[in-house]
Formats: sequence, structure tokens, C-alpha cells
Amino acid sequence: HQRAHTGEKPYVCSECGKGFTTNTTLSTHHQVHSVEKPYICTNCGKGFTVQSRLTVHERIHTGEKPYVCSECGKGFTRNSALRTHKLTHIAEKPHICTDCGKGFTMQSRLTVHERVHTGEKPYVCSECGKGFIRNGALSTHKLSHIAEKPHVCAECGKGFINKSSLSVHQRTHTGEKPHVCSECGKHFISIKRLRIHQQTHTGEKPHVCSECGKGFTQKGNLKIHLRTHTGEKPYVCGECGKAFIQKLSLIGHQSFHTGKNPFACNQCGKSYTQKSALNQHQKVHKEKTFNPVSGTKVSRFQRKSLCFIKDFI
Repeated sequence: HQRAHTGEKPYVCSECGKGFTTNTTLSTHHQVHSVEKPYICTNCGKGFTVQSRLTVHERIHTGEKPYVCSECGKGFTRNSALRTHKLTHIAEKPHICTDCGKGFTMQSRLTVHERVHTGEKPYVCSECGKGFIRNGALSTHKLSHIAEKPHVCAECGKGFINKSSLSVHQRTHTGEKPHVCSECGKHFISIKRLRIHQQTHTGEKPHVCSECGKGFTQKGNLKIHLRTHTGEKPYVCGECGKAFIQKLSLIGHQSFHTGKNPFACNQCGKSYTQKSALNQHQKVHKEKTFNPVSGTKVSRFQRKSLCFIKDFI
């Protein structure tokens, strides 16, 4: 058990060098290098050496998370993941990141986190060469190369590999934002977006441009920024040949040829050529308040008079 905290993995695979905390886990891993994988996933065709591995894997497609934390209600596909999660409710986090000071309950979690700062992505997709920090992220990504996306959004018809991705997407239609920032109260549709936002409070910008030293909260934003130095413009308009640094700029530009505005407000339906213009417009809806007399929403400039009416009635 103590190896879960120290990160020690004394049992090493002679084939690939991967380490394990117990000998039984190593024995199970050895089967990965054997050709025989009789347990096949009917959704994506991936094979497994034991039935239990297939059962856990199938939860990626079904979205089932049977192991629920009694503290916060968060669900997990594996019992081991739940046990690890429960440690987050314990105050002690002895494994500290030297770059940003963030604490972790386990050494293995710290090791994975440090890759955010180093940029190391040891898990590489054999199909497209894209790298990932965690093996689990690579496994999920590999499903994107399979044509089948069984979980379809009823609103727009977009397909997804797993049910959890569909659930997050559907919030773009419903407006639901269940993840709340404890610092400022701002809401987000996914825990990933909340974590990125929280960096605006901590000031953490782990992705730094080697050319000018500018920092970014996301690796994707750094990648786009680097093109301002290299001059690369990979997104080209098929109509006029004009090139752009990022895809959103191309989508906005194409509206001049089609006459359509691709960025629509999910509250009033008004559409715009640029996403930045849509973001600016949506602030108008946030500034609205409730009219206790008519039951309608009104602008912020009418709040003063409404407060008087509310007190009167």
C-alpha cells in the first residue's frame, strides 16, 4: 500500500520496461505482449486479455460510472479510481510541485502533473502521432479514429464516442453550467474549462513561448500564438485563397462568401460572423434582471425603478 504514496514500482516488465507495484499486476500486464486477446469490445473492436478489463473498457461507451464518492457524489468507472479520488478529501497533500506549488496525495499524480510544465507527452497515438500526458487520454483519443460515434445529440445531430462527451456537449444547448469557480462564482459547462479558468486567479501560465516569453494557460493557445512568429497560416479559404492562423477566423471569414453568420446566440438566436462578437453580445443577457410585475426580463437600466415597484407591491 505504501508504494501508492511513494510511487515505487519494483516489478518491471522485461518486454517494455513498464513498472508495477505488485507482482500480480505485472503478471496480468505480461498478457498484453501475447497475441491472444479473446475478449473483444463490440463497440470499437478493441481486444482484451481478461473479461474484467473488457467490462471496465465498455463503460467508456456506455458512460456508466458505478463507483460513486460518498463525499461529493462524483462517479468513476473503476473502484481503484474512486479510492484514489477519496484521498482528495483528506487535507494532507505531501507531494508538492516545485513549479507551481500545487499539492498531490500521490507521487504518481505529481509525476503526471509535472508534464504540464515540461510539455512531455509520452503516450503517442500510432495513427496520427498526437501525444498525450496520460495513457487514459490516449485510449479515449484512439476511439476518434473509429468512424462509429453512437452517442448523437438530438438538437444538432453531432456524434460522440462516449456518453459523457455527449452530456457535456448538450449543455451548449441547454445553457447548463454546473461547475462553479469558488473564487468568483463564474459557471462552466465542464470541469476542464473550470480548471483552465482557475488559472486566471492563480496567475499560472505553464505554456510559455520560447520566442518572446509570453505565457498561456492552454497549450492550444500557445500553438496558435507561435504562428505569429513563424508566419504559418494553415487555414485557407477555398473561395478566395486567403489564409488564417486559426480555424475560427476562417469560419468567420467564410460567412462573407456564404452570407451566413455561423456563430448564433443560444438565448435569442441572433447570429454573428465572429465568435468574439457573439461573446460580447451574450454579456447583454447576463446584464438582464427579472421584472416582478410582468414576469419578463428587462435591461439593467430599469432595475432602479423595478426595485421601487417591488417594494411598493
